[in-house]
Amino acid sequence: MSTGDSDGARRDILQRIRRAQGRAGGRPSPAEEEAVEAYLRAHPRGPLRPLTGDLVERFRAMAESMQSSTEEVRLESDAPAAVARYLQGHQLPSRGCVWPALAHLDWRGAGLELAPRAATDADAVGVTGAFAALAETGTTMLVSGADTPASASLLPETHIAVVPASCVVACMEDAWDRARRAFGALPRSVNFVSGPSRTGDIEQKMVLGAHGPYRVHLIIVRGA
Repeated sequence: MSTGDSDGARRDILQRIRRAQGRAGGRPSPAEEEAVEAYLRAHPRGPLRPLTGDLVERFRAMAESMQSSTEEVRLESDAPAAVARYLQGHQLPSRGCVWPALAHLDWRGAGLELAPRAATDADAVGVTGAFAALAETGTTMLVSGADTPASASLLPETHIAVVPASCVVACMEDAWDRARRAFGALPRSVNFVSGPSRTGDIEQKMVLGAHGPYRVHLIIVRGA
């Protein structure tokens, strides 16, 4: 079925439902359309579990429970050395790509060869930042853009994210609110990363790296 056929079938189904409800012409009235628009503009939230304590510490603990590894540094300028320590400690390549948004950091001074660009198939390591980090689940939220290419977190086998403590929020709803304030219209893509890629599709056995990175390492910048 083509996209056009699918859209037409959906419209037919919805019109039949509206006619069965006694709505003239099988279409919503202007008042109903305005009610829906008002609801969407209000961004109402459902019930949320309150989070107490240090959100950064909770984010770190939850990220580790999702099989990410973490390290905390004081300043953003400490991140290159932390990336180098992680790669050396795991005998991983020191070459790869980094978000252009992080090109100002001294990667070469830390002994790393990270090109500020989107990832290619040859990149074993991708270093990114994070737009937001969810304390509730240990998830990072990444938004795409010219300086924040999505491929850097998706193609390389090793994904390292530099996460400012200031971007840690309680829950996903807070992260979306933050995005609305920052962008107005949402960017082309938003990716949520909760640890390494995994699947249990084959014989119910968990396999890492099936659809993305084998490993995810988070460098949390406390002073940011």
